[in-house]
Amino acid sequence: MSEIELFTALEGGSITSPKGFKSGGLHCGLKKTDRNDLGVILCEVPATAAAVYTTNIFQAAPLKVTRESLANGTLQAIIVNSGNANACTGEQGEADAYEMRAAAAQHLGVELNDVAVASTGVIGELLKMDCVRSGIAALPEKLDGGAAGAEEFCQAILTTDLVKKEIAVKVLVGGVEVTIAGAAKGSGMIHPNMATMLGFMTTDADISAEDLHSLLRSATNVTFNMITVDGDTSTNDMLVSMASGLAGNEKLTRLHPDWDAFAAGFTYVCQRLAKAIARDGEGATHLIEVQVNGAVHDEAAAAIAKTVVGSSLVKSAIFGADANWGRIIAAVGRAGVPVSPERVNISLGDIEVLLHSKPVVFDEEKALAYLQKSETVLITVDLHDGTGKATAWGCDLTYDYVRINAAYRT
Repeated sequence: MSEIELFTALEGGSITSPKGFKSGGLHCGLKKTDRNDLGVILCEVPATAAAVYTTNIFQAAPLKVTRESLANGTLQAIIVNSGNANACTGEQGEADAYEMRAAAAQHLGVELNDVAVASTGVIGELLKMDCVRSGIAALPEKLDGGAAGAEEFCQAILTTDLVKKEIAVKVLVGGVEVTIAGAAKGSGMIHPNMATMLGFMTTDADISAEDLHSLLRSATNVTFNMITVDGDTSTNDMLVSMASGLAGNEKLTRLHPDWDAFAAGFTYVCQRLAKAIARDGEGATHLIEVQVNGAVHDEAAAAIAKTVVGSSLVKSAIFGADANWGRIIAAVGRAGVPVSPERVNISLGDIEVLLHSKPVVFDEEKALAYLQKSETVLITVDLHDGTGKATAWGCDLTYDYVRINAAYRT
């Protein structure tokens, strides 16, 4: 059975598609424009929950609060603000994150330790807590279990993003229909190892916290940890998953006969969100997909794929529609893993440019047209050293990336 047969994409699916979830968002005054900057996801019951976080040593205050809330393996609400990261803000920033949690618990009517807090935006500035307080108080009226609530939430978490990112799929577990959904933000400051993004996943499956956390980690390793925009890892990255258990399925474990189908759907949601983040890289004009095959093992393939897709020279060449395979082979060689230098093949789309590490005469005009017209540029690297394989995603490096980040605070 193919992966796509294991689950079905839900047209118009959103973070509220699984049973038991509502969401909403509003503008409270953290952003200079009137765009939404405060959002919430609420489950009608305490949900089994798990999370993964940034690897950056300087972790923002909301991450500390969320870790504490998740100590018991359940969540019922996630409060999120954009426009301010509440990172590197000292004791006051920490107090503000705890106040956000307390206010959300009060106004949403849930237990204090069942609230997660997430923030994204400028580092090093204190939150305007008067805005946050009034915004949280108004959020319950914005809650909606349909598309409207999901839309307002998605808009509330965006910073430099150009588009919202959401998806949902359905999968059968013991004959019962289970839904898995996700929403995310991320555009710049993106690099492998949980960066830089906020991601939220909901499902109505009945699943243990231990198995949900294990699945979240494994799915993250082959999706969110395989994207890069600019090589920077944020202080605020977080991916949180909540399972309401309201689908009515028999409890999912790794021994369940439908575990593989559920895991495939879950990973697919992560992959679609991860690719959407990479495609929405600040100033990007192309999504770049790097497939590495024939490595000594999967870890080596992953290291090479991430090195190639993260190379500023490769990214610049794609932006300039320059079929400069030399940039690619150089990145392969500096990935820090074993490679036989005499038998590497490289292709751009279906255009072979290197065979057994020797140049191939190819149609430059065809290559130019491919790089100019393809929304997704595929780079394939065959190493012929083993069976290891991996795929990484990124975007090209454009003039607009510099413009956007040169004026991020202003």
